[in-house]
Amino acid sequence: MRITAQYILLFHLVFTFTFLFGQGNDMLKPVEIHPPNPGIPQQKEQSDSQLAAKFFNNHEYEKALVLYEKLYKENNSNVYYTYYLYCLLRLEEYKQAEKLVKNQIRDYPEKPKYLVDLGYVYNESGEYNKARKQFEQALKQIPDNRGGVTELANAFHYRNFSDYAVEVYQKAGRTGPYPYLLELGNLYMLTGNTAGMITTYLDYIDYDPNNIASVQPRLQNVLKDDPEDKISDFLRYELLTRVQKNPNKTYFSEMLLWLLIQQKDFEMALTQAKSLDRRQNLEGEGLYDLANICLSNKAYDQAVEAYNAILKKGKNNFLYIDARIGLLYAHYMKVTSTGNPKKEDLENLETEYFSVLEEYGKNASTIQIMKHLGHLSAFYLDDIPQAIELLNEAIAIYNAPLKDIAACKIELADILILNGDVWDAKLLYAQVEKLFKQDPIGYEAKFKNAKLSFYIGEYDWAKAQLDVLKAATSKLIANDALRLAVLISDNIDSDSSTVALAMYAKADLLFYRHHNDEAIATLDSIFLLAKSHPIFDEVILKKAEIYVSEHHFEEAIVYLQQVVDEYPDDITADNALFTLAGIYENEFKEDDKAMECYQQLLNDYPASIFTVEARKKFRLLRGDFEKETLTDEEKFLFNLENN
Repeated sequence: MRITAQYILLFHLVFTFTFLFGQGNDMLKPVEIHPPNPGIPQQKEQSDSQLAAKFFNNHEYEKALVLYEKLYKENNSNVYYTYYLYCLLRLEEYKQAEKLVKNQIRDYPEKPKYLVDLGYVYNESGEYNKARKQFEQALKQIPDNRGGVTELANAFHYRNFSDYAVEVYQKAGRTGPYPYLLELGNLYMLTGNTAGMITTYLDYIDYDPNNIASVQPRLQNVLKDDPEDKISDFLRYELLTRVQKNPNKTYFSEMLLWLLIQQKDFEMALTQAKSLDRRQNLEGEGLYDLANICLSNKAYDQAVEAYNAILKKGKNNFLYIDARIGLLYAHYMKVTSTGNPKKEDLENLETEYFSVLEEYGKNASTIQIMKHLGHLSAFYLDDIPQAIELLNEAIAIYNAPLKDIAACKIELADILILNGDVWDAKLLYAQVEKLFKQDPIGYEAKFKNAKLSFYIGEYDWAKAQLDVLKAATSKLIANDALRLAVLISDNIDSDSSTVALAMYAKADLLFYRHHNDEAIATLDSIFLLAKSHPIFDEVILKKAEIYVSEHHFEEAIVYLQQVVDEYPDDITADNALFTLAGIYENEFKEDDKAMECYQQLLNDYPASIFTVEARKKFRLLRGDFEKETLTDEEKFLFNLENN
């Protein structure tokens, strides 16, 4: 077993030297920190240990051995014992190593981990029967405390005898008061035993349902490194099986709901959440949380259904008003996300908003409704005065949360840009940025302010702000900032001319203000400036973006393909490919063409920010999931919901 980077870093920090091994079955021994021997000058000991570590790292085991033997005899530390032992083994001094370990066994008879060391020495020397006997002897001396059990299991595991480590935990769990299920599950995770890890973690939850809080973060980390979704599929199967066998153990249903959300299978998650809410006589908390998650993932139909399920509980339900507001926002997002919403739908939505405000008033509880209605009025119904008046009222609500007021200020600034009030907009952005410097909403305000500076030609100032934002904790803001900063840097001509960049910025602002025809005309005029220019790929991509926003997908495809074909080495190519794939997949239902685009992105742009999502979508289209199994799950959950 090779030493991992984490172990190397750990030993650098704790002992100021690195624990690296040479060839063969190298392994890591748990270490104990002892205070330095007061009879030895600490500075001299540190110097010797650092020199010994240097020799060890360079595989100069003869030189390292001399120093570690000296250090071990002067300061009977487990650290020096460990290095001393491994030097002997690397030099194949097996008899001396055997003598060293036997002395440890004599001095520490209560620690069976040294029996493992002796077995390891025999194993390295080829005396396998003697090694096995030592291991079996260690298993007969399992300590009766958790620390000792873990120490013994680690001794086996770090020497690449994980089967014995498993046996340690299993035997200790059978005979003692503690089951060691979490430790065993962690061991299975480290050794790649997926089935063992999952079943053991679920057994740990079954042992005490409060352990869900310990298990979920561990599984979440594992699922992040599961590109083939094999682990999540197995976990899903195991949870479904346990839910079916033990319907009264609702904690397994809760785990299944958690997993479905991780997999973004919101339709099945909604069915499961309804079932849990009904069987546990809940007040809709789980449904409300799921509805909000669905909203953030653009699963608007499921969000609407979840909010409606809460509203059916009646006006006395403590979540009724929140669900009403959430339902309104879900309707808003569903209508406005279509690209070209019907005027009738927009007007009906506006009526619905005013109805809720009339019923509940304009106050801290409805400030989000006022914000959304302001956006609807300005950007979709061309009623900018109404939007400005409404948002000013919202900002003036004295007891509203500061973040809600800040969000309304950003919205108002966005609308002022539509109205041409650039400087008032910059002032509002600056106010939010100043109040929330290290918060995502502050980053959003800073980015919008930088983009506004880009619109009005303040390129140096905009780029300075964008350079700061590239390190923002918000990945989306950081990516957007990076892209805009590159756009500015790459398109200021060698003679400091910014004509093309200024025209592009004007077109982008026109697009923002929904003057799409003027934006297209401005973009086309950029091609008249010169036969070639670095900004041409950005211009073509922006034209495609405008056509996508209008749902003119045939035209968008032409421009997106042009970017891919003519500018494969530019920063816009992967963006164009991902957008192109999405159109084929979602608008034209041409899965084969979508897969080709996703595959090309994965092959040609492996470092793209779209790679992870592209891989997942490619696998879905390829049919890697077992559709028959999913059908069985749907049937099972349907029966669960209706029983």
